[in-house]
Amino acid sequence: MGSAVQVSDQHFGRRIKLQDLRIFIGVVHAGSMGKAARQLGIGQPNISVSIANLERTLGVSLLDRRPQGVEPTGYGRALLDCATAIFDDLRQGLGKIRFLADPTAGEVRIGTTAVLGASFVAATIDRLSKRYPRVTFNVVHRPEQLLRELSERRLDLLVTWRLIPIADERLDFEHLFDDRLVVAVGAHSRWARRRALELADLVNEPWVLPASGSWLLSAAIESFRMCGLDFRGATVVAGLPDTRISLLATGRFLTILPASVLRFPTKRQGIKVLPVELPVSRAPVGIVTLKNRALSPVAQLFSEYAREMAKPLAKHRE
Repeated sequence: MGSAVQVSDQHFGRRIKLQDLRIFIGVVHAGSMGKAARQLGIGQPNISVSIANLERTLGVSLLDRRPQGVEPTGYGRALLDCATAIFDDLRQGLGKIRFLADPTAGEVRIGTTAVLGASFVAATIDRLSKRYPRVTFNVVHRPEQLLRELSERRLDLLVTWRLIPIADERLDFEHLFDDRLVVAVGAHSRWARRRALELADLVNEPWVLPASGSWLLSAAIESFRMCGLDFRGATVVAGLPDTRISLLATGRFLTILPASVLRFPTKRQGIKVLPVELPVSRAPVGIVTLKNRALSPVAQLFSEYAREMAKPLAKHRE
């Protein structure tokens, strides 16, 4: 197609429909018109007509058609950002209306990791839901997709560790507390009553650690390396923190955990923190949001409660 034509606001109002924008978003995310048709429950000819209407109205090509599917052009990516913001603003506006009508209800969509989701986030939700029982929570655990889903406005906010500087200028990081890494065992472990230990004393013990790709595993391996120790690997690799904690109860295994796991939602009496100093020992936890995007009233409420939950931990920051 040729260059984009200039169109007035009235022209946009007459020609561009929300349904066409919704279909366009679905096609881009699905990667093909056929797949989008199945996901949206709309006939593929209608999908094609909607995309053609948008391209004709804007005077530009929005999609590159290829044998393996479709990809947005530069114009398409610009429209995708715009359409995503439109639907997010609409959802936020409707949410504010519902909140004004009933300030005790609403939904917040939180992205987090499995570890923080089972500890700090769960504790925050528990406290907030006691005060506002009609608020609903959608908690997403997909570490590799969280930033993308936040950027696409599918999530309101993230609660996560800031392991590297956030280079994306679209994002804000609000520090809540520094999560301290500890070596933990079950209360019946032979190591539980030792008052003085070094990591070298434990290197050949049976360890249960997270799966490859986890920053906790990287921190554990780096701690052994910085201590000059040859770590042969974990006896058990388990992605879920509850699995690792359950194995500690046998008294045989050791693990490395963030201290927040042992504090939230309630203190775990069956777990003992060993007096071992780890070279890699802290990671900041905070709330990640999109700049220039107003949080919904319910998301703001969650953030306020998260700050309150974090205060005791922040006071102990060294």
